[in-house]
Amino acid sequence: MPTLMIQGTTSDAGKSTVVAGLCRALSRRGISVAPFKPQNMALNSAVTPEGGEIGRSTALQARAAGIAPHTDMNPVLLKPESDRGAQVILDGHVYGHMDAIDYHAFKRQARESVLAAWERLSARFDVIIAEGAGSPAEVNLREGDIANMGFAEAVDCPVLLVGDIDRGGVFAQLVGTLALLSETEQARTKGFVINRFRGDIALLEPGLDWLTAHTGKPVHGVLPYLQGLLLDAEDGVGLAGHEAGTPDLRVVVPALPRISNHTDLDPLRLHPRVSLSIVGPDRPIPPADVILLPGSKATASDLAWLRAQDWEMAIRRHLRYGGRVLGICGGFQMLGEAIDDPDGLEGPAGTVPGLGLLPMRTRMVAGKQLRNVAGTLLDTPAGEGTPVSGYEIHNGVSEGPALARPLMELEGRPDGAISEDGRVLGTYLHGLFEEAGARAALLARLGLTGGAGEDAAVDFAAHRERELDRLADGLEASLDMEAILSLVGGDDPVSRYR
Repeated sequence: MPTLMIQGTTSDAGKSTVVAGLCRALSRRGISVAPFKPQNMALNSAVTPEGGEIGRSTALQARAAGIAPHTDMNPVLLKPESDRGAQVILDGHVYGHMDAIDYHAFKRQARESVLAAWERLSARFDVIIAEGAGSPAEVNLREGDIANMGFAEAVDCPVLLVGDIDRGGVFAQLVGTLALLSETEQARTKGFVINRFRGDIALLEPGLDWLTAHTGKPVHGVLPYLQGLLLDAEDGVGLAGHEAGTPDLRVVVPALPRISNHTDLDPLRLHPRVSLSIVGPDRPIPPADVILLPGSKATASDLAWLRAQDWEMAIRRHLRYGGRVLGICGGFQMLGEAIDDPDGLEGPAGTVPGLGLLPMRTRMVAGKQLRNVAGTLLDTPAGEGTPVSGYEIHNGVSEGPALARPLMELEGRPDGAISEDGRVLGTYLHGLFEEAGARAALLARLGLTGGAGEDAAVDFAAHRERELDRLADGLEASLDMEAILSLVGGDDPVSRYR
C-alpha cells in the first residue's frame, strides 16, 4: 500500500503541518488520501463520527484530505495526566491508565492495533500519509517502537525527515538524527524537508548542497515560514494571545499544566473586538472582563495549581468588581463545590473542594463521554434558540441546584449552568465558539455589546479552510512534488495525477 511517513528531528518540527498540507495538496489533485498517526501523545483531541477519540491534529489532517476523521487514523492516543503517567486511548476508547514503564511493555500489544488500523485504512484509500511522533533518534525508546521507524520498518514505507530551521541548528538536527538511525532506517530515509524558513534562499543554498553531499540524501524542499498560520494545534499551548485593535472584551485564561482542547480559544484569537491573554505560571494576572477556565485532563491537580498561583483570590476579586467567569469542561467542574474522584481516574483518589462559585458537585466515573452534539443556547441576551454545536470529551457527572439554570440544551438534554446573578457560566461543550451565531450570543452573554454584524468577518470554519489551502499552496510551491508523488506510489496509482 502506498504510504509515505513524515518524521521530525524534534517535537514541533512541523510534522503535523506538513502532513496536513500534503493531504490537502494530494486531495486537490484528486488522489484518495488519508492521514495516519500510529501513536500520539496530546491533550487536544477530537470525537469521530463513530464516537471514538483521536488526536485533534489528525482530525484536522482528515479535514484537509476532505474526509471524515476515523479512529483508524490514530489507533493509539496517550493523554498525559502527570509527568509519569497517561490515559491510554486504544482504537478510540479508554484502555486504561499506565505509567511510562508499563506502557513500554504494552507497546507489543499496541503494535497489533496499529498495524490492523493501518491495514483497514489502506483498504479504503489510495495513499496514506503517516506522521511520526517526537524524534526517531530517541535511542532509549527504540525497542518496540511503534511511533516512528518501528512502524516504517513494519510496513516498509519511505520516510522524509523534517527539521525546523527557525529553532536554529537545522543541519545538526538533520545530520545528527540520520547518524543515530540504523543502516536500514537510513536507507528508507529518502530525503529532507526544511521547515519555517524566512530570508533569502540564496544564503541557504550552500548549506543545502553540503547537506546532500554529506549525507547522500536530497533536500525535497524548503518550506516558508507562514506568518500568522492558525490551525488546530496538536498539543502544547503557546502563551501568545491576541491583541485586538480596540478591545471591547478582555478575556484572560490560565495556562493550566494539563490544559486540554485549548483549541476552544482559537476563534477568540481571530475576533476583532476581543483581546485574549494566556497567563503562564508565576506571571501577573492582567485586568479582565472575562476569566475563562479551560478544559483539563487532571482537574483536581490543575485546580491545586490555580490556588498555588493565587487565581482563586483573583477570581473572587474579579467577580466582586463585576467581572464574569466561564468554565469549559474541566474548568466548569472547578466552579462547583467539590470534585469527587473515588477511584482515582484523574489522579489520587479522594475529594477536593472546588471554587464554590456554582452550587454543584462533580463525581468522576468510569466511562468517558464522547460525542458530537448540537442544540440551542438558553437565556442569552439575543434570546433563546440560537443554534450551537461542538463535542464532549469528559469523565465526570455534575449534579446540584446550579444545573436547574442550564446554559444550553444539547440533543434534548440540559447542559451547563448559569449563576443566579448571571456572572458565572459553565458548560461541558468544546468548540462552542466556532459557529458565528453561537459565538456572538455567548460573547454578548459575557459582556460584549454593540457592533452588530462584525462577526461575519470571523467565519472560523471558512478561515480554517483558507489556512489549509494557504498551507497546501506553500507546499506545492516549495516541495519537489514530482519526487513526493514518486515516493507515494511510483507509476501506480498516483502517476496519473501528476
